[in-house]
Amino acid sequence: MQIDKNNRMNSLFEFYGALLTEKQHSYLELYYGDDYSLGEIATEFDVSRQAVYDNIRRTEASLEEYEAKLHLLANYQAQNQAVDALVRYVQHTYAEDAKLSTLLTRVADQAAR
Repeated sequence: MQIDKNNRMNSLFEFYGALLTEKQHSYLELYYGDDYSLGEIATEFDVSRQAVYDNIRRTEASLEEYEAKLHLLANYQAQNQAVDALVRYVQHTYAEDAKLSTLLTRVADQAAR
């Protein structure tokens, strides 16, 4: 469960990190990206653990609000699932079509960006 939350927060951070304040960005990057503890972040910024905890929770809520309104992560995931399904279908049904495979690889590469 914690791994799922970490992955989600990292994904949301990738999409919406630029919308965060410098402090929010730093705290989340250290906490989720670099696996710092609340105490380590508090020491780094000379604040209390509670201040770090509160800031991280508010920032998580902000990221979830951005996603609820903009759906960037959900759209990205849906697009990747559709491309993956298309790749499987083409590989199974048209395995010998080199031109189609080349075009599909280009589409998959664009979707991954």
